[in-house]
Amino acid sequence: MPRNILLLPLLMSLNAGLVDTAGFLALQGLFTAHVTGNFVTFGAAIVLGTSGALAKLLALPVFCLVVITTRIFSFSLPAIGLPIFRSMLAIKVLLLAIGGACAAYFGPFVQGDSWQAIITGMILVAAMAIQNAAHRIHMGTEPPSTLMTGTTTQIMIDVADVLRGAPASVLTVAKPRLGKMAASVTAFALGCAAGACLYAKFGTWCFVLPPLIAFPAVFLAAAEPK
Repeated sequence: MPRNILLLPLLMSLNAGLVDTAGFLALQGLFTAHVTGNFVTFGAAIVLGTSGALAKLLALPVFCLVVITTRIFSFSLPAIGLPIFRSMLAIKVLLLAIGGACAAYFGPFVQGDSWQAIITGMILVAAMAIQNAAHRIHMGTEPPSTLMTGTTTQIMIDVADVLRGAPASVLTVAKPRLGKMAASVTAFALGCAAGACLYAKFGTWCFVLPPLIAFPAVFLAAAEPK
């Protein structure tokens, strides 16, 4: 498999970890990539009386609406001569750039339910929704770039199979999958660390970086098989 195809999911995982962590820190506990986690933080915000409850409540319907819209809209792209996968990633870059500009201009966000924080958060949620949709549709054989719980579970299952000396028919599938999934989790973890460090150092200006990381993926996507 060409190296640029292997690099694409790692870039996406790295960026997802960065955006999710920086978003959580900047937007009063809002998950932008792992949106179901907002159910937990929404409940915590209600009990503790902290801000950001509305943004957390909106995240899932916004995420779902963007995925549906992206899927329907993508079928009209070939008619105007545009590639579907690359176009989806290009729109994601645009949304990350807009979200980054909003974060740098409006931040820091003291109140998570301010209109500035909600708009910034929902733009970033929309960008990550497109990444998730593009990954599921066009890179279905690759490990997820945002949801690491299932990936980590599969890694541990494959490790157990290697340790127990599973039959060759199992290991021929488990070993390559183990390497790919471990790389994905590592890239996501590095993105989380980068997001935390960059936010601590630069505040909301750290959101300038995600579109720059996502931009090369638009060109790497040309090598992704259909």
